[in-house]
Amino acid sequence: MTKNYEERLGTAPMLPLILKMALPGFAAQLINLLYGIVDRMFIGNIPDIGTDALAGVGVTSSVVMLIAAFAQIVGGGGAPLAAMALGRNERERAEKILANGFMLLCLFAAVLMLGVYPFMKPLLMLVGASENTVGYACDYLGIYLAGTFFVMMYTGLSGFINAQGRPLIATLAVCTGAVLNIGLDALFILVFDMGVKGAAKATVISQAASAAIVLFYLLSKNAALKLRLSRIKPDGKIIASLFSLGIAPFVMASTESLVGFVLNGSLKGYRDIYVSALAVMQSAMQFAAVPFGGFAQGIVPIVSYNYGRGNEERIRKCFKYTLAIIFTAFCAINLSMMAFPKFVASLFTSDTVLIEKVGELMPIFLAGMTIFGLQRVCQNMFVSLGQAKISLFIALLRKVILLVPLALILPNFFGVNGVFIAESVADATSAICCTVIFMISFPKIMKAMRQNVT
Repeated sequence: MTKNYEERLGTAPMLPLILKMALPGFAAQLINLLYGIVDRMFIGNIPDIGTDALAGVGVTSSVVMLIAAFAQIVGGGGAPLAAMALGRNERERAEKILANGFMLLCLFAAVLMLGVYPFMKPLLMLVGASENTVGYACDYLGIYLAGTFFVMMYTGLSGFINAQGRPLIATLAVCTGAVLNIGLDALFILVFDMGVKGAAKATVISQAASAAIVLFYLLSKNAALKLRLSRIKPDGKIIASLFSLGIAPFVMASTESLVGFVLNGSLKGYRDIYVSALAVMQSAMQFAAVPFGGFAQGIVPIVSYNYGRGNEERIRKCFKYTLAIIFTAFCAINLSMMAFPKFVASLFTSDTVLIEKVGELMPIFLAGMTIFGLQRVCQNMFVSLGQAKISLFIALLRKVILLVPLALILPNFFGVNGVFIAESVADATSAICCTVIFMISFPKIMKAMRQNVT
């Protein structure tokens, strides 16, 4: 029975299959996004200290994203490899990939937690915290680090549940944590007056709940792809393949952290209100980028499974439907936020000065994201098809090659606005470049696949 779930990846009608696989991922990422956004909404509205506390927590997002990025080596690299193995009926190899991924996640959790904590304050000062905000940043991050293991487990292993055609299980894990987080935020901040520390404690407890559900399922008899303790033995070739394909999703996620370092660092020479404005606008940007990133990740098992089977027709259908859905949605959502920036800002803060500043900067900041749906789909297709080198280049292109230099150069010509213009120019340019690369590479990848099958 459990095997039937994975077999539908190669047989079910395409559009309904995409929706069944991708909508849970969309919902999961949207709800997962609420972890940070709900925290910021509650924190930004704390009387007297809300604006400074929001800036402090906003600065921690760079470190938080870097921690979560390590889970993408396993989730973004291992899950597609496992799906390809299942498509080739290599179940034992798929289980070895899962077991080695679990082992890596445990190692990452220990190293990151012990490595970041002693250097927390200087690190936060480096990425944009000021004397007014660093205390709030340390309060939040110090508690958050205690939950590093939970972040690794639910972020890194959820993809293996999707790989066996069970996205609703992974969604349940995220939804449970998110609902718990909202309730605990209200309890700890509004009732117990625990401030920033309360938000961090709510997040850690909620992530623990999500991780427990993911692990329980993968260890249960209901899983078609099981986490077996007997398979947890280091395999050099499998670990190398995990890193080879997973490095692109890692770079994608970690460069978000790098950008936070650079953007917050560039804004440090200006007033703290610009750091607060960036925190609000990045949260708004994530409303489109993160959920539809989840939607795009939902199609990865479909493409990888059919790539393992050599089914070109289904791969092409999946790409066309996904591109139409994501490009349209990205464009509509970002244009709406650009049209009503003050309304968006008012969801995060009651500070009228901050709302006015976001209203001024958000149309500049989000302009490039209107076409970013192109990159979101093409980049996930490359990962699905096991194209590690191309995926890595595209991951580096947007943030490292384009945004970081632009964020350092443009303020010399446009002042503080140059920091926000840099984001827009980098997003649009990388989306166009990624699409062109995909149009050139995809026919070659399909040709090679046909030759391997025959």
